[in-house]
Formats: sequence, structure tokens, C-alpha cells
Amino acid sequence: MPAMNIDLHIHSSFSDGAFSPTELVALAVQQNVRIIAIADHDSVAGVEEADAAGSVAGVTVLSAVELSVQFEALQDVHLLGYGINCKDEKFLLNLEGFRHRRKGRNGEILERVNACLQAEGRSRLNHENVLAFARDSVGRPHIARALLERGYVNTVEDAFRRYLVPCNVPKIYWPMDEAIAEIHRIGGVAVLAHPTGISKDLATLGSVIAELHQLGLDGLEVYNNMGWPLEIEFLRRTAEASGLLMTAGSDFHGIEEGLEIGRGREGMRFDSDLLAPLYDRIQYVRR
Repeated sequence: MPAMNIDLHIHSSFSDGAFSPTELVALAVQQNVRIIAIADHDSVAGVEEADAAGSVAGVTVLSAVELSVQFEALQDVHLLGYGINCKDEKFLLNLEGFRHRRKGRNGEILERVNACLQAEGRSRLNHENVLAFARDSVGRPHIARALLERGYVNTVEDAFRRYLVPCNVPKIYWPMDEAIAEIHRIGGVAVLAHPTGISKDLATLGSVIAELHQLGLDGLEVYNNMGWPLEIEFLRRTAEASGLLMTAGSDFHGIEEGLEIGRGREGMRFDSDLLAPLYDRIQYVRR
């Protein structure tokens, strides 16, 4: 295929992003990005809308999801699934269960934030204030935006620092082996998102990647906004040596200062050379 810009890790308002899938497609066009994946947290609700908007705008949308998983003592490891069947009933029921539990968690976080606001002599946020920024489910970035709208904080980052991190409630996670197996069952490939989020110690990270490969991991998000150039080179060499796929994504939520769709560290563009091996692996899994 001809070279073009891609972004395989974008979040919509169906999880914790600021923009609807239709708006994200429009932003992709503005950035000359022609292939995207809406990889919402534990939700595929935005994929159909993005695909419809993409068909009009000339943007290809790859079905995707991002699962929060646990591997041994490591919690909140993020696993991307690409090329999945977004209409599989069992998978949708599993996602609904996670969303239900997440709804309770986010309600508890909101109550903790409100307790802090009341202690400061400020008015509470209600669920409707936060829901105005969300679609499928409420996440911490939506609470942050409600705080920003009220003028309680200066930036989203300020909201996290002052309220959301101190008021956090632990998540419930998929076990890693089950998450990888489920992605494969619904015809997709499993890719480790922004791997240096696990560890900045490259020897430790290399060991974890090797173990995950044994569990069936298909690839690494080599080109991302969390890794610095030397770390990205480590990931590239690790993927190449292990036969793991390489993918690229901005992890765009629409709330990060200076972060754009289709760009990584230091303005790096993601191009479509990475796609052929990914598509080949998806076809292999589906056979």
C-alpha cells in the first residue's frame, strides 16, 4: 500500500476521551492521518460510529479495544486488541461487566473528590456535570474536565494532581492470560500498549515481554508517546528479535497538552509500513 500516516491508539468519549468518534475522524483528516484505531478502554461502542464517519471522510478505521489487565504483581497493564469482532456477544457481556464495576469505582472517586471540594468550601459536582463530557461511561478525565469547567483547577493535569490522584480507587483487571486468549478468540491480535509504562528498567521490561510472548502476546506498541528515543529503539530491537509485531499510536485523549493524532515523541509521524504485518497476523488468527 502507498505510504500514509496512521494512528492505532486513539480514545473517544465512549471511554475517557474528550471527542466523539466522528470528531476524531475529522481531526485525523486535519492531521492527514488516513488509518486509525479507536481503542477505547473496555469498550467498542465507538467503533461503528467511527467507521461510518471514516467511510465518508476517506479514513480507514481498524476495530480495536484497550483492556486493563494484571500480570502477576503488575496491575493496570494495558493490552490492545486489533481486528477484533466487535459484535461477539460473550465479549460484549464481559465488557459490560467491567463497565458496571468501573461505574461504581468512578462514582466512589467522584464522592471522594466532592469531599475534598466541600472541605475547601466549594460546591459539589454531580453526576450530570461529569456526564456532560462523557458518552458510554464516565472516567477520571471527564471528572477533570468538570473541575476545569467550574474553575476549580487551571488545567486537566492540575485536576489530576490536586484531586484525582489523591482520590483514586483501584481498578479491577482482566488476568493477562485470559485477556490475550479472549482477543484471539474474537479474531484479533494482542499488542502491549506503551510498554515502558510497565518499567523504565529495560532489563526488567525485556523479561516481562518475554514472558508475555510465551502467553501468546502478538506485538508491541513500539512507537508511542510514553517512550523516549532510546527506549523506542530498545522496543524495536526486542520486537524484531522476538518476531513480535510493531505498532504505533499516540494514545490521544484530547486533553493532553501538545499531543496530536498521528504523532509520537518529538513530532514523530507513524506511517503505514507497520500495517501489512499486522493485517497478515489478523488474517492468520482468523484462520
